[in-house]
Amino acid sequence: MAVVRDGTAARQPEALRVVVIGALGVVYGDIGTSPLYAFGACFSDTTGLAPTPAHVLGVLSLIFWALIVVVSIKYALFVLRADFHGEGGILALATLVASAGRGKASLRPLLTSLGIFGAALLYGDGMITPAMSVLSAMEGLGVASPQLAFAVVPLTIVILVALFVVQRRGTGAVGRFFGPVMLVWFVIIACLGVRAILTAPECLAAVNPMHGVRLLLSVPWTGFLVLGAVFLVVTGAEAMYADLGHFGARPIRIAWYCLVLPCLLINYFGQGALVLHTPAAVDNSFYRLAPSWGMYPLIALAAAATVIASQAIISGAFSLTHQALELGYVPRLEVRHYSSQGEGRVYIPFVNWVLLAAAVGLVLGFRTAENLAGAYGVAVSATMVITTALCLVCFRSVWGWSLPAALALSAAFLSVDVVFLGANLAKIFQGGWFPILVAASAYLLMTTWHRGRVLLAEKLEQHRMPIEEFIAQRWTPDSSRVPGTAAYVTRLTFGTPLTLLRNYRHNKVLHAQVLLVTIQTEPVPRVAAAERVSVNELAPGLLRVVAHYGFMQTPNVAVLLDEVAAGGFAPDRDLTFFLSRETPVVTDAPGMSRWRKHVFAFLARNAHSVIAEYRVPEENVFEVGLYVRI
Repeated sequence: MAVVRDGTAARQPEALRVVVIGALGVVYGDIGTSPLYAFGACFSDTTGLAPTPAHVLGVLSLIFWALIVVVSIKYALFVLRADFHGEGGILALATLVASAGRGKASLRPLLTSLGIFGAALLYGDGMITPAMSVLSAMEGLGVASPQLAFAVVPLTIVILVALFVVQRRGTGAVGRFFGPVMLVWFVIIACLGVRAILTAPECLAAVNPMHGVRLLLSVPWTGFLVLGAVFLVVTGAEAMYADLGHFGARPIRIAWYCLVLPCLLINYFGQGALVLHTPAAVDNSFYRLAPSWGMYPLIALAAAATVIASQAIISGAFSLTHQALELGYVPRLEVRHYSSQGEGRVYIPFVNWVLLAAAVGLVLGFRTAENLAGAYGVAVSATMVITTALCLVCFRSVWGWSLPAALALSAAFLSVDVVFLGANLAKIFQGGWFPILVAASAYLLMTTWHRGRVLLAEKLEQHRMPIEEFIAQRWTPDSSRVPGTAAYVTRLTFGTPLTLLRNYRHNKVLHAQVLLVTIQTEPVPRVAAAERVSVNELAPGLLRVVAHYGFMQTPNVAVLLDEVAAGGFAPDRDLTFFLSRETPVVTDAPGMSRWRKHVFAFLARNAHSVIAEYRVPEENVFEVGLYVRI
């Protein structure tokens, strides 16, 4: 089966420069706005670290090496190589290693579960990032004018509401401006950093890792807590991998090494230089880098940058949900596409409003970016641990590395990831419980839905008739026929659809032409149109049509039948689509706990109609209800 690699870099002829600038606005919005709060969080009341020269150099050293080891080496050099037909992200990585030819079948459920839990963790990040980013930008008002401090929370909520409301209009037009705005942002924060470094160039000594080691050894527990704040500088690294399919590895790496990394380091060292010179400035070291005349323009630019960072996270949540939906881990939801050209550019209303409610609730509950920092980082650090674990399998089973080499590199990455995870778990009572609760809830719902679908399919299979038996008994020359074409949409590529059996039993007639249409989602991002459809004639006027789609694509039955017609079969214009709506009835039968069956039944009752999922013309639909005991 042919697959298509998506991504701007793969599609060319767009110039590499344009793609790199585009990546700035999508990939690096989150990590690029970390200077707003990350350095100051290291000296917050939570850590209790005093801004002495030794401590400042120690924090700068930890920040420098975190960016080098976690982002520059682990993600940029190695993780970006683990693409699955051009796509990235933890679900794609889990699918890659689970389907590896050398992987043991017994490990596949575990690997898949790890990928699902990693994906669930990212929902918590999607709720916290918009609140954290916009709130930290608006706190500059309190620095510029203490009289405006009261407006920080209300303005943050207004910006968040506006951001989520415009999602339904799509971001295609606005997206063209994201890259240039972030380019300006990175240049400005680098200039601010240079200005401060010139006043205290001794801060550059922090490149020596011994400063970080001395900090951790001199105040072990405090240093451990500081690592939880240092981790904030790398929280956007996962986006590099998640957006691999949109831009390709080369533009992402060029943007990181040539612009993003240097500008971030210069700004962090500039904040360190400022605090070395003026320790009191640690309360908001980012904004205090700016001259008084540039404060309000910087606040406006920071607001724009944080909106872009939030937009990237929100779009990522939509894309992740779309992947999970097509892989069968999420109930049917309404999915709207921004354009016919961009399958990956989707808007999911339910996810949008849940994220908005959570973001506003977080702002009202935590009030300040410093308080919210306690909730930030737990989900991402856990995701990074899972990514490293999956990469170990990738190194060995997919790339064919020797076991010692795979273990050595994975152990090196995992040692850093586990330390960061432990440091973030220390913040569990300061808000770190929130993303864990979100992830656990999402994981429970995703696995319950997937398991419930398996049970439902097993029960339906017990009542299914072999297609050969149906043809022999009912598809005869003397059977009653009515004009027109009936398309029975079914999930299986064998047997007789229950909707066809139920329709025949009640109405005692068959249509002149019958299509048995099956939509299959393959564990690849995209399937080429030329390889999508297969048609098999089971009997005169009875065809089985199987369509293959990737998990980044959305089926369209109307277009599908046009492709079938192009292959030589012309459906009657009087076409009726027969769909089934299965209603689970909870029993004490084995297979899943009763309370989870009730959850599955609730999800099934409230799932979006298959009519919208497969884009079936509503005016031509005949829906058959089926009650199934599970």
